[in-house]
Amino acid sequence: MKITKNINLLLRLILIPCCLLFITYLIIRASVWLSGTADNGNTPASTVTSFGIAMPAGYTVFGIDVSKHQGNIDWKRVSRMSSNGIKLDFVFIKATEGITRQDHKFETNWNQARQNGILRGAYHFYYPSRDADMQADNFIKVVKLTKGDLPPVVDIEYSNGKTAKKICTDLKVFIERIEKQYDVKPIIYTNINFYNTYLVGSFDDYPLWIAGYFDHDRFYNEFTTPWILWQHSERGKVDGIRGNVDFNVFKGSLEKLEKMRID
Repeated sequence: MKITKNINLLLRLILIPCCLLFITYLIIRASVWLSGTADNGNTPASTVTSFGIAMPAGYTVFGIDVSKHQGNIDWKRVSRMSSNGIKLDFVFIKATEGITRQDHKFETNWNQARQNGILRGAYHFYYPSRDADMQADNFIKVVKLTKGDLPPVVDIEYSNGKTAKKICTDLKVFIERIEKQYDVKPIIYTNINFYNTYLVGSFDDYPLWIAGYFDHDRFYNEFTTPWILWQHSERGKVDGIRGNVDFNVFKGSLEKLEKMRID
């Protein structure tokens, strides 16, 4: 009986602290979940109420991309917005689409972004079903890059029924025209599924801007291809812009981003 009592006492001494530690762990995890954070190893995400979304931590350079769908933008308010130590350092602005379309808000957004001290870049929405050279002509006609601007971007998201081989062959035509015109490598924007299905391995020499809106754990675990920009949300809120806006982070310092600008 005495041995049994000693064993029971020993079990209590071991189990009770373990149970208390486990309960403490559950409480901490619950508080983390309720506060809107997600565990991403060294890169947790925390919800910034002013911007309305979870911002990936571990980054210092944040930006947005806009088009006519954002309507009239008050760029002064955009440039002044700051919350939780986060402000908007850059913007990519839609300029053209396909072979004939131009974004009617481009010129206004383009000029006012620079006037309010935001690093600016222009992008083209690319259709694999349209002639690549004519699409390049459309972009070059509209976008006049000057010293201090960010590299141009080609946004490709749909296959339009084309094969991966056809898409890559024509996209290279477009990219080479743009690179020759502006003397800088353009950035390729796409989403994870499209990249893995059509582009993987074909444009490794070009900077990649990748869209992935699901939870940050899944992004870090599933997409290991090197990238420079990550569009992590399409539901951000910004002073001076009505409705939602896409949010991005740059992988690197502001100094590194500035080094990418047109000389």
